[in-house]
Amino acid sequence: MIDALNFRSMLSHDELIFLINSDPPLVEEMIDPMVQVQPNGIELTLQRVEVHEGAGAIAFDNSERKLPSTRTIDFDADGWVHLKKGSYKIVFNEIVNIPKNIAAIAKPRSSLLRCGATVETAVWDAGYSGRSESLLIVHNLNGFKIKRNARLLQLLFFRLGEEVHKGYSGIYQNENI
Repeated sequence: MIDALNFRSMLSHDELIFLINSDPPLVEEMIDPMVQVQPNGIELTLQRVEVHEGAGAIAFDNSERKLPSTRTIDFDADGWVHLKKGSYKIVFNEIVNIPKNIAAIAKPRSSLLRCGATVETAVWDAGYSGRSESLLIVHNLNGFKIKRNARLLQLLFFRLGEEVHKGYSGIYQNENI
């Protein structure tokens, strides 16, 4: 049974402001914290878009994991790129440093959805630190234009009932920092 006193909820704007001003900051290298810190989360922005150039593979044992190679898609002189229907790896500008008593999930911004595109993400585990990547999927048959530094998703942070003993320690820790 859930102990109501240990039930934790999503962090609020003021808690997020406190945590981005702590050491280490919850999220660093933001373009404009006054814009990116929302009532219920922190928006992450686009650094680059990559296209997959091969197949990947996963199994139960990570020793058989094979990530596909990718190629960066260049922005035009005005900072835009037009993407055809399909899937793309995106890399964010921000570095996320999640304490051992917090975890995070993300949701796409509604403007992205209204354009016929979405972002798929994994869980940001307690103890994770790094520049994150996600999957941008363009469903719109006419494609989608996106500009460098666009705000794409909102990262929602949840305080855990207790601190984890061992935080995230996988191969993506501190990646791309």
